[in-house]
Amino acid sequence: MHTVTALWYTRCPVATASSIAIDLGWLDEEFAPDGITVSSLGASASDDVHRSHFDHRHPSSFRQGGNVPAIWARAQGQDVRLLGATWGERFQALVALPESGIRSAADLTGRRLPLQRRLHDQVDFRRATSLRAYETVLGSAGIPLADVTLVDLPVTETYIGDLGGGRTGTLFGPRKLRRLQAAEVFALIRGEVDAIYVSGALGIELAALLDATVVADITGYDAAQQVNNITPTLLTVSGELLRDRPDLVTRYVAVLLRAARWARSHAEQTRRIIAHEVGAIEEWIPAAHGAEVHRELTPSLDPALLAAVAAQQQFLLGHGFITSEFEVARWAAPEILASAARLAGAADHPAEGEDDHDARWAAAGR
Repeated sequence: MHTVTALWYTRCPVATASSIAIDLGWLDEEFAPDGITVSSLGASASDDVHRSHFDHRHPSSFRQGGNVPAIWARAQGQDVRLLGATWGERFQALVALPESGIRSAADLTGRRLPLQRRLHDQVDFRRATSLRAYETVLGSAGIPLADVTLVDLPVTETYIGDLGGGRTGTLFGPRKLRRLQAAEVFALIRGEVDAIYVSGALGIELAALLDATVVADITGYDAAQQVNNITPTLLTVSGELLRDRPDLVTRYVAVLLRAARWARSHAEQTRRIIAHEVGAIEEWIPAAHGAEVHRELTPSLDPALLAAVAAQQQFLLGHGFITSEFEVARWAAPEILASAARLAGAADHPAEGEDDHDARWAAAGR
């Protein structure tokens, strides 16, 4: 059996079971008896390790977050496997300044919409995300993409950088989160573009800051139209680790399933953890992720989720974000999720020690 002394993880600033498990310390508890450390990629001083958040090259690593980098890494030939996906409600909208006169999707004909072009990043998930949203909103009004002007916004800074450090911290610190859409927001304020795509809690924050008009609320569209980078969110793992130590991968996923189960009966605490992860005030979490977000964190390989991933792959392929495709069903490793579910126990019975964390939360004043 291949000896493993360290496991690594990374996650996007979104609602995930990984965030819950990390906050509760359950991953450390699970693997410490084996002498295995479990750390965030952010604990490394190496930029190459940090970039594994996108290319998934770092060995013995897990990732839970947006689907664009995961699909891109697999299409590039990277040895990575899909363990599960989650579909949670997430605020998505196109917004415009009130003085623009844009009130609905029908008003977008002939307008200017921004697309970031990240000059020093491996995969431009923000560009892909915005473009998909534009296609969705315009399509809902019967407007071809060719009937709007897409404005390129070159961005020299990188997605990952200026890390705050810490063994469990995310790669996306507060400053980085606030900078992700800076180019688009300033272009909107300067009058260089007419509307922008926003999402999540930070999207609600931006709309409030700008006193913006919501031109189209994608959250209310059909499920197929809501598919984008974070919808669905994907859980992936290094292929080598899966082949060499499926037992460790199963245990890791089982911890996430337990964390998702804990969240279902701890709505307030879950919202607080998510707010910290996404860098937003807690009161905006229900509007950003839905009132039932604490019930939507369990990874699954439901056929509808796999179909959403396949649809996203076709979008990325059609617009040149990836140049090859793969069979999504064969990418998944359903045997791990099934084994992890058995290990985690019945969903309506807390695993041993789960209730003890209520006291920990109370003691921490959370």
